[in-house]
Amino acid sequence: MKIMILGADGYMGWPTSIDFASKGHTICMVDNYIKRKLMTQYKRKALVNSPKLEKKIKFIKNLNKKSQFHNIDCSDSITFKKLFKKFSPDAVIHYAELPSAPYSMAGPKEGWNTLNNNLQTTFNLIDCVKSINPDCHIVKLGTMGEYGTPNIDIEEGWLNVNHNKRKQKFLYPRQGSSIYHTSKIMDTDLLWFYVRNYNLRVTDLMQGPVYGIYVNDYATENNLETAFAYDDMFGTIINRFIVQAVAGVPLTIYGSGSQIRGYINLKDSLKCMNIALENPSDKGKLSIFNQFTEQYSVIDIAKKIIKAFKTLQIDVQMKKIPNPRIEKEKHYYNAKNTGLKKLGLEAELLDENVIIEIAKYVMKNKNKINKKIITPRVNWK
Repeated sequence: MKIMILGADGYMGWPTSIDFASKGHTICMVDNYIKRKLMTQYKRKALVNSPKLEKKIKFIKNLNKKSQFHNIDCSDSITFKKLFKKFSPDAVIHYAELPSAPYSMAGPKEGWNTLNNNLQTTFNLIDCVKSINPDCHIVKLGTMGEYGTPNIDIEEGWLNVNHNKRKQKFLYPRQGSSIYHTSKIMDTDLLWFYVRNYNLRVTDLMQGPVYGIYVNDYATENNLETAFAYDDMFGTIINRFIVQAVAGVPLTIYGSGSQIRGYINLKDSLKCMNIALENPSDKGKLSIFNQFTEQYSVIDIAKKIIKAFKTLQIDVQMKKIPNPRIEKEKHYYNAKNTGLKKLGLEAELLDENVIIEIAKYVMKNKNKINKKIITPRVNWK
């Protein structure tokens, strides 16, 4: 299969590139390093500096010599369309969006950059598929944050409504809590418009906060690991908490810590992407899966990490701080996630062994931790 991976330099994009290239697929990696540029601009830094794709493509070509990398901006419609037409992918994995809720809430400029980049990139991809290869399967990474925290169960993408003795299935109501999440909602609406009007085939994976490390012996030996962010703007909560624990910084609990979300291991996220490509949507269908494996409150996560670190004979504390975000802290949360399991997903859950595996990885790079970039500096209020 010929697979185009947009956002191939990212935390998920690079492991995805390795995974599919190692299985014999011809891949086209696309990235313009926007996240690297923003991290530099806002004085954030990943725990491990991953080489740029100009170096990584040599490794990928060892797996599949026809694979390629292009440093282009997917929001540039003319340049992107030329590349899409030339490569002619069977499927496109769409990671090419600014993936940070805190960044999107840092100010009007950051909010607009998020909306502009994410919507323009998604629109350009849709236009290429519609006008050049309508059979191409789009797999877009959505977010569970699109749903918000409704006071009813969260279904997998769709809600059956009975009203005045009539029935219809609608996209599940969405209520994002940041500009980033709102941009992803708009993505979903765009995709649904083109699916139902132009018979495109699209899979939308509503992913919860991802955590963990991707283990590939060759990549590790050659310093080709994926970027592991732990800062307040681009780091995800479980990764950030484990770095804090290693650094001796109390785990920062926003508000009461009662906020519940669905989480997923990076390794499981790759399994889900494989499942999505192996089970493409039919033409004229938008397939939506809730991509998470477990639900936890922030306090639950902190307690699990504290317990795991006791095994390492490391005492970890937690500290509640005023919540910098605009969000409900105490709320109902019950999301369905059966779709991917029915298609074969076997999850790697957040147990003590997984936490210790990540902790040992962080410990190897402990001297690179900058404590100043962990605590929140973006106030949403």
